[in-house]
Amino acid sequence: MSEYFPVLVFLAIALVIAVVMLVIPHIVNPAKTKDVGDKLAPYECGFEAFDSAYRKFDIRFYLVAILFVVFDLEVVFLFPWVMTFTGMGWGAFICMMIFLTILTIGFVYEWRKGALDWE
Repeated sequence: MSEYFPVLVFLAIALVIAVVMLVIPHIVNPAKTKDVGDKLAPYECGFEAFDSAYRKFDIRFYLVAILFVVFDLEVVFLFPWVMTFTGMGWGAFICMMIFLTILTIGFVYEWRKGALDWE
């Protein structure tokens, strides 16, 4: 059981931080936390928050989401690989370079298609 103690401490600290972050706004400014006017305002995509779901919008939102997934996958696979790199040989290095090359080709493709140019 002593091996699980750091995990228990981590979960306890995370729970305390989450509760504190939820309670502090109500303590600091209770009147502002009750206001729902800003919650109904248009948000990052520029559309009304509560409107018809059958509204057309720009394809660039999808392209940015795909680009985020590409780089998110890169970090998810790259971090554990870096942590265990000393025990692996050249084969692992070559495989990771192929993986990064494929991701870079995807990034360059989206860049050339204009997915990163926002007007």
